[in-house]
Amino acid sequence: MPDLPPPVTTVEAIMVRPAALPAAASDQAFSIITLDQSQLAEHQRLDQALAQVPGVVLFRRTDSLVANPTTQGMSLRSIGPTGAGRALVTLDGVPMNDPFGGWVIWAGLPSELIGNAQIVRGGGAGPYGAGALTGVINLSTRNDKVMEGNVRYGSLNTERAAVVDSTTVGRTDVLFAATKGHSDGFIPVRDGAGAADTETSLDDWSANLRLVTDFAEGRLAFTAGAFDQQQGSGLDKANAEASGQRASLTWVRNPAGGALGYRLQGWVFSSNLVNSSVSVPTDRASTTLTNTQFDTPATGVGLNAAVRGSSASTEWEVGADLRVNHGEDRELFSYTASNGPLTRYAGGFSKTHGVYAEGSYKTGDWLLTAGGRVDAWGFANGHRIQIDRNGVTTLHTDFADHNGTLGTARFGARRTMDWGYMRAAAYSGFRAPTLNELYRPFRVGNINTEANAALDPERLEGFEVGFGGTRSNGAYDVTLFYNVLSDAITNVTTGVNQRQRQNAGTIVAKGIEAQGSLKISDTVSAHAAYSYTEARTDAGLRPAETSPGAGSAGVSWAPLPKLTLDLSVRYEGDRYDDDLNTILLKSATVTDLRVIWDFGKGVQGFVAADNLFDEAVENGLTSGKTNYAAPQMLSLGLTLRR
Repeated sequence: MPDLPPPVTTVEAIMVRPAALPAAASDQAFSIITLDQSQLAEHQRLDQALAQVPGVVLFRRTDSLVANPTTQGMSLRSIGPTGAGRALVTLDGVPMNDPFGGWVIWAGLPSELIGNAQIVRGGGAGPYGAGALTGVINLSTRNDKVMEGNVRYGSLNTERAAVVDSTTVGRTDVLFAATKGHSDGFIPVRDGAGAADTETSLDDWSANLRLVTDFAEGRLAFTAGAFDQQQGSGLDKANAEASGQRASLTWVRNPAGGALGYRLQGWVFSSNLVNSSVSVPTDRASTTLTNTQFDTPATGVGLNAAVRGSSASTEWEVGADLRVNHGEDRELFSYTASNGPLTRYAGGFSKTHGVYAEGSYKTGDWLLTAGGRVDAWGFANGHRIQIDRNGVTTLHTDFADHNGTLGTARFGARRTMDWGYMRAAAYSGFRAPTLNELYRPFRVGNINTEANAALDPERLEGFEVGFGGTRSNGAYDVTLFYNVLSDAITNVTTGVNQRQRQNAGTIVAKGIEAQGSLKISDTVSAHAAYSYTEARTDAGLRPAETSPGAGSAGVSWAPLPKLTLDLSVRYEGDRYDDDLNTILLKSATVTDLRVIWDFGKGVQGFVAADNLFDEAVENGLTSGKTNYAAPQMLSLGLTLRR
């Protein structure tokens, strides 16, 4: 959580000027939590660090150490998580959501690369646009000059190494980060496992480069990254590999001395997914292949531009953005059919483009802000082709093009008091369906889910009020919110072992979020956070994978100058694994412990126990058997900073 102390070892902070516009004044009117680099570094994977903020959830209860790539979409406020995710994730302004499926491959975003994570809760009209339905996770690369390396080894033969080097070559600031990891994994079924059940293995790597230099009275940044992640799902013959490459070019000139500020950015993101699924008999003696995605090439490209002006009391920004995605799923399925397996090609093209304007006005203790945008969205070239093993085309469907225009807006107000602040906001946002949701049917276990080329974008409207304060020894914030999610895209049960993606009516979500931190003494600090969300569909049911309550708390104690002990506890209430609320996954409480020793001269060692008490965290059912998230994991590591 925010405002935790940094690790014991301190390094002189020499900062690099980023190629980014400064934080907008309007941010103060909205519910935003920022995690700094020291807080992110406490976890070996970025999604694990983000999950410390209640309401920030992946689709399933497992993190990216074991989660299938197609379930790694991030959502906020527990408003019906999905595999595609209902939050926009950006890195230095570039969308990180997969161009075909919308999920995020967290292996490609190592925590060592990230300087801070800004979590914006609530609909993302204004500068964020498409995808920012329940909010935005705005990641920024590091801007400190540091040379850092770390290694870790632990339970399940889990290994990880990372290196970060930030330096200056001539007039160019260079940042390089690389990681490599491995884990033998664990068997998700604890009781009644059979020959069908195997370990959730993992092998991944990532490499990222950023170059920043002065150019035309501003800053020019080039970034590039690549990643690969190979996973075993915990079932024989069911494996996945996700890979990708991305690059961006950004030029920024900050507003100063009455002159306007500018941002111009272009990016490209290509990805691929190889993924196989199986069916499992009740005796779990074997598995049968049901489909194999042997190739899922996808590419996303985008442009965005902004102009910003400011004075002593006002600030404004106008801009435009464009995102284009195209991709195709290529897979084998119906292995047991007489003319199988069949080959299927399913995919298409999507585009969103919009314009926006946002401004803020400060007078005395008041800050007022308003913004709006108009977006056009469309899908084209949608198709599904199926060919039998003899090369005969058994199905060829070209789906009708589908498009529209919609407007969104957000408004906010904040007043500074002697004791702190009060704020209020109203907002709207939208998320267009992914190519995966539109065109690709799939099967997991014994359940078939049909795609739907007629899906419309999801829309969210909501408002919130909050208050909080900051003191020398701590900070707190409390927010009450009410959100309405219309045309929610979800997998709807249509028959025995049959589902279809549909715009399934409305989800109403209301709740409270509270977090605080306190420095108790020079050696002890504490933090706590809790969120409660009451979310219901039109039928009065709770959306699948939605927990009403979630919380976290922790204490950091430095009994000796070189020794720090961090204890944290995370709680999540029960959730349903299906839209009919028939499969209940029990609540869970997980405790983590981390002991850090500072050897001096930039060298730290640590011992960590994740899930210290080996809590059985239920995360789904497969052929009548409960699957569980990671068991207790012990690890030790070493970090060197220069």
